[in-house]
Amino acid sequence: MAHTIAIANQKGGVGKTTTTINLATALAAAGKRVLIIDLDPQANASTGLGLSKQNRIISIYGLIVGEYTLAQALIKTSIPGLSIIPSTIDLLGAEIELVDMQDRERRLKDILAPYASMFDYILIDCPPSMGLLSLNSLVAADRVLIPLQCEYYALEGLSYLLGSIQKIKKSLNPTLDLYGVVLTMYDKRSSLCQMVATDVRQYLKDKVFETIIPRNTKVSEAPSHGKPVLLYDFKSPGSQAYMSLAKEILLRDREYDSYRIKAS
Repeated sequence: MAHTIAIANQKGGVGKTTTTINLATALAAAGKRVLIIDLDPQANASTGLGLSKQNRIISIYGLIVGEYTLAQALIKTSIPGLSIIPSTIDLLGAEIELVDMQDRERRLKDILAPYASMFDYILIDCPPSMGLLSLNSLVAADRVLIPLQCEYYALEGLSYLLGSIQKIKKSLNPTLDLYGVVLTMYDKRSSLCQMVATDVRQYLKDKVFETIIPRNTKVSEAPSHGKPVLLYDFKSPGSQAYMSLAKEILLRDREYDSYRIKAS
């Protein structure tokens, strides 16, 4: 059964898509079967993996409105073990169309359920809002990974998101948990970054990953080449940080899987 992880933050520009692409690549490099669901109408995860518009005729929008199945929309990337369900701007219409659908919060969960055994990890790149698309991702997921930019308003936005996760856990998805927070765009020369990192660790303790993603030019350049930074420049600090994050996640999940087996 796949680990289904929603990568979410209602604030844009914090590294959600960058984390989705590069974490997925690192997990695939470790021999895991990984699926990315691009649930953002901006489709940055799709373009960041080099998919042209011509290769995205069947997208996540078609799945949500019931025109296609996941098997029809699935695209294998050039990275062994990594597949993606792409997005297009059409997904903007799904927010409106979902309003009148039966079990509208469970559409993505129902789409993924028959295919969960095909993958070790399903990573959902959420849009920067808490609309019906993000709600679908949090209902479909087991856990939530929050990329958090080290800036002044970080904790304020984090508090709101954690509150939303708890509400969804109580009402729609009792198995949903916070997987962890990963600090992104960290500049070790900035006293503000250091202060935010300290505050977040004091607040969430071991829910904050040890790995910190640095602010790195190569990470910013890679999407324009349609590549994860691990393929664009493997030796860069950003690449090494995402490899470290993947190792941390794999270690946590060995412990998590052991717990699930004992509980069952």
